[in-house]
Amino acid sequence: MELGDAARLGPERVVRALPPRLLLLPLLPLLLGRGLRAAASASSSGAAAEDSSAMEELATEKEAEESHRQDSVSLLTFILLLTLTILTIWLFKHRRVRFLHETGLAMIYGLIVGVILRYGTTATSGHDKSLSCTQEDRAFSTLLVNVSGKFFEYTLKGEISPGKVNSVEQNDMLRKVTFDPEVFFNILLPPIIFHAGYSLKKRHFFRNLGSILAYAFLGTAVSCFIIGNLMYGVVKLMKIVGQLSDKFYYTDCLFFGAVISATDPVTVLAIFNELHADVDLYALLFGESVLNDAVAIVLSSSIVAYQPAGLNTHAFDAAAFFKSVGIFLGIFSGSFTMGAVTGVVTALVTKFTKLHCFPLLETALFFLMSWSTFLLAEACGFTGVVAVLFCGITQAHYTYNNLSVESRSRTKQLFEVLHFLAENFIFSYMGLALFTFQKHVFSPVFIIGAFVAIFLGRAAHIYPLSFFLNLGRRHKIGWNFQHMMMFSGLRGAMAFALAIRDTASYARQMMFTTTLLIVFFTVWIIGGGTTPMLSWLNIRVGVDPDQDPPPNNDSFQVLQGDGPDTARGNRTKQESAWLFRLWYSFDHNYLKPILTHSGPPLTTTLPAWCGLLARCLTSPQVYDNQEPLREEDSDFILTEGDLTLTYGDSTVTANGSSSSHAAPTSAEEVLERDLGMGEQKVSSRGTRLVFPLEDNA
Repeated sequence: MELGDAARLGPERVVRALPPRLLLLPLLPLLLGRGLRAAASASSSGAAAEDSSAMEELATEKEAEESHRQDSVSLLTFILLLTLTILTIWLFKHRRVRFLHETGLAMIYGLIVGVILRYGTTATSGHDKSLSCTQEDRAFSTLLVNVSGKFFEYTLKGEISPGKVNSVEQNDMLRKVTFDPEVFFNILLPPIIFHAGYSLKKRHFFRNLGSILAYAFLGTAVSCFIIGNLMYGVVKLMKIVGQLSDKFYYTDCLFFGAVISATDPVTVLAIFNELHADVDLYALLFGESVLNDAVAIVLSSSIVAYQPAGLNTHAFDAAAFFKSVGIFLGIFSGSFTMGAVTGVVTALVTKFTKLHCFPLLETALFFLMSWSTFLLAEACGFTGVVAVLFCGITQAHYTYNNLSVESRSRTKQLFEVLHFLAENFIFSYMGLALFTFQKHVFSPVFIIGAFVAIFLGRAAHIYPLSFFLNLGRRHKIGWNFQHMMMFSGLRGAMAFALAIRDTASYARQMMFTTTLLIVFFTVWIIGGGTTPMLSWLNIRVGVDPDQDPPPNNDSFQVLQGDGPDTARGNRTKQESAWLFRLWYSFDHNYLKPILTHSGPPLTTTLPAWCGLLARCLTSPQVYDNQEPLREEDSDFILTEGDLTLTYGDSTVTANGSSSSHAAPTSAEEVLERDLGMGEQKVSSRGTRLVFPLEDNA
């Protein structure tokens, strides 16, 4: 285009006719200026973003470092508590102080540290504001929050009542010492429960097994329903007087009855063991507490599973009730089976391998198999407490016989130390939780009602059950034993662990606070009064654990007499033990030879057509009799046809027949006269056994 042509076109048409590149020439200064400013602005904003990101990363690293330091301090706190407890225990044992047990000491030290942490430390964190999510009708376990294009993950810690929104704990140290309840169940409880089964004194336990089962199963169920109904009346009273600020259902009361029915007389049993109190009383209390914990946890799970049909989910429904009973039986039997099977598998592995040549590997395998029983049961929907308890009993009865000498000592000591540390850790945490737990609900009416209810619930099953049990026991449970069992119904680690596992609702928070106070009272007051109570009730102390009570012992009322009464007592003894005789006959003749290196060869007990299988399963040590049954792992109730006892001129068989070169005497008279004060060795098929003195259960 020429200049003349441009002049004839005019300014507007010239602009439209100019090429695009020429149009941009006048705008270059303006565009360059804006571009430079934009570039400068972009570079400055980028630098600012980089500085902000670097500052955030630095702050995050500092928070992580501070969190790590607080974690170390919280764990160090508990280690120092345990150390101080151990030193004080030594001092108390050195000075022979028995008014306060080690668990009570751990609770006191926990209380002191809790007071220091609560009132001696300041808030170290804060929250800016509360975000409202009114469109959602439920709480989410995990939230992803978008903050200026960055996503942050938040996890659910629990519900907070509207009145406590502004008082949320801002002290990071107090948060650190508040453990997840699953820590108690998955880490601290397994060694405690396993040690109870693994260290069980089977001789006295199985001799009183019938009574122990009655107290543990029937007694716990009776106690649960009595406490639950009494507490429901207390809740109704609280509602009338205006002290109930939220919902509290009948099922909540039954759940509290199941939780608080879990007895843990660790203080009493420790004093019994130190003073060598009567072995049968010890067996009754220990056996009840061991099985009672298992029953209580399964019973509480069954109550939680109670779901009536219809709108009112807390009304009584017969179908839902029987469904809960079925759940109870299913969970308990499944957990029992899982624990026993794990013990049997461990016994087979240790028998048919050469692990005994490597004691370290043998001990490690034993430890892992035992602990995995708890986790396996929980993962399958059963109860780990029941599984690991019966796993411990099975391991002690079978696997222990296959271990090397070093592994036997190591496993006993290992679980004893773990039991001691875990138990004292829990009691220390109880004292700490009284001041560090954020959701306490103190209700004086509910607390007083709970104390009355547990007293009545304990009495309502100890005395009636003892009366009915004495109808079938040859050695009666005397009144002094019954009073001591009534007095010894302490609450401890299991009740605390069950109560702290769920503190989401108002009712559960009140239960937890009340349970904590009940544990404090029973451990300090009742535990401290054990020694005076033993003296006041005239219960024997300083007794050899392997010695049986004499026939004229005041602790037992022995059925004596002539004629029909004596015959009736003899029949009672024979009838009460027939089931256990059958079991121990099967165990001695088949299970022990299959699972251990002891017992009679299977070639002599199995049919002839099973000869090949018998030779494969029987250990060579059985033929050589290199490892006979040890006395502490022997059978206590035997069949009536296999045994022959020879004392002087008298020969007594287990089925009651006798022969003598002198005047003939009955089997009962020979046992009462010659076996009254101790165990006697019996020979049967080359294996050393122990014949029971009395069958009390």
